[in-house]
Amino acid sequence: MKFLLLIVLLWIVSDGASTDRNVALGGRATQSTILRDSVNHMGYMAMAMNAIDGNQDSNYIHGSCTHTHQELSPWWRVDLLRSYRISHISITNRGDCCGNRLNGAEILVGDSLANNGNNNPRCAVVTTIPDGGSQTFHCNDMVGRYVNVVLTGKQDYLHVCEVEVFGADLMNENSC
Repeated sequence: MKFLLLIVLLWIVSDGASTDRNVALGGRATQSTILRDSVNHMGYMAMAMNAIDGNQDSNYIHGSCTHTHQELSPWWRVDLLRSYRISHISITNRGDCCGNRLNGAEILVGDSLANNGNNNPRCAVVTTIPDGGSQTFHCNDMVGRYVNVVLTGKQDYLHVCEVEVFGADLMNENSC
């Protein structure tokens, strides 16, 4: 009987773990602007896709972070290509400088592209993530195709070094 119980528990644990994965890795990212260095014109170092490359390197100069120009309400967005049930989102902040710029950023999840996705419901607000640190935000199974990070009403640069979106396929829920 103990052996059967152990098998059932292992099945439950492995089944639950297999449904939640980083769905941002296969997505498409964009952002409000791309910072271009006026001397070297290295815009590729600031591209939106850098935040979904699976690399948590927090040093901007290594080319795995995003960066917008200084502007009002800068935003970054990943299109997951279809809707998922989002359990949590992990964000890695820039580590080589200026980590406080991310303070106050809203994390939004939804299916709308109105206002570039910035009208979608809020999952969380970043209060503070230390330079180079990562923080996880629980979205309580919000459903959405788009995940935005936006500094609403703030005149600043926006940069993130990795955004991991952990979610489950909606199709699996309806197949029973």
